[in-house]
Parts: sequence; C-alpha cells; structure tokens
Amino acid sequence: MSYDFSKLKANIKETEEWLARELSGVRTGRATPTLLDTVRPEAYGARTSLRELANVSVEDVRTLRVIPWDKTLTKAIEKGITDADLGVGVSTDDQGLRVSFPELTSERRTQLTKIAGDKTEHAKVTLRSHRTDALKALETAEEAGGIGEDEVKRLKGEIQKLIDAGNESLLKIQEKKEQEIRL
Repeated sequence: MSYDFSKLKANIKETEEWLARELSGVRTGRATPTLLDTVRPEAYGARTSLRELANVSVEDVRTLRVIPWDKTLTKAIEKGITDADLGVGVSTDDQGLRVSFPELTSERRTQLTKIAGDKTEHAKVTLRSHRTDALKALETAEEAGGIGEDEVKRLKGEIQKLIDAGNESLLKIQEKKEQEIRL
C-alpha cells in the first residue's frame, strides 16, 4: 500500500498562497491596489469589499485612484479607508478619491519587516501542524497493518522533505517582500 501525499501537498500549497496574500497587504514603498483589499466600507447597509464598490488603479508610484461605481458612496468609501488606519492620506475630487501613501521611514520599514516575519512564522507553524497531521495519518495506517515499519520510516522522510520544501518556499516569499520593503 502506498501513502497518498496529495492532501499534504495541497495543504502546503494553501499555506504558501495564504502567506502571499497576507504579505500583499503589507505596504511597501510602492502603492498597489492590493493594499486596499482589507478596506470594507459601510455600503447599502452592510460592510462590503472595496473591490465590489469601486475601481482601484495605480495613478503613480505613491498614489492610488479609487473611482466608485456609485458616486453617492464616495463619503462612505473615504470613511472606510480612513477607519482602516493604513497611514494614508485621502482626498476627494469630482472623479472619486485619491489615496496618497507617504514615504516610508526607516522605523516603519523595520516594523513592516517584523510584520512580514511574524506572518511567515505563523505560516511555518501551520506547516508544522500539517506535518503532525500527516504523521498521525501514517501511524494510523501502520497500526491498521497496511504499511510495514521500513516503509513508514521512508514515508516519514518523504513527509519531512515536503515540509522542508514548503518552508523554503515560505522563506523565499518573505525575502521577496522584505526586498520590496527596503526599496
């Protein structure tokens, strides 16, 4: 009987994608529309994602342009961005909103690097949890008599190799984000 690694591989991939999404919300020296993904203004009686209410585009390196689909929501979107406490300036004009990102200070860059490290550590803990689950499933299969002792030892090594590769991938994602923060 061979062991199926597909669930572990899927969990590792999911963790990598989670980290990439989380780090995309960490601000760097450049303005990107993903920085506003966490903004959920009050619209039509419910908290709604900014992407569902407006078009967000890059105007220049440190400025985003937010053009609401419904112009009556401009004030609600402005309040939502302000309440999100992103450390940005918001100004309104006849077309919509302009979101200006100030230049990052060295202190803020250090904080952002620490946040990236914390999120990466959380992802590593998740990977270790997936490894534990896979090892438990392997032990259960061994107790059921479907797998021999030598095969279990080999499969444990394979599980560890997958986890190590996942950790490497997480570190690469973190390093890429830290480079963006330093720019």
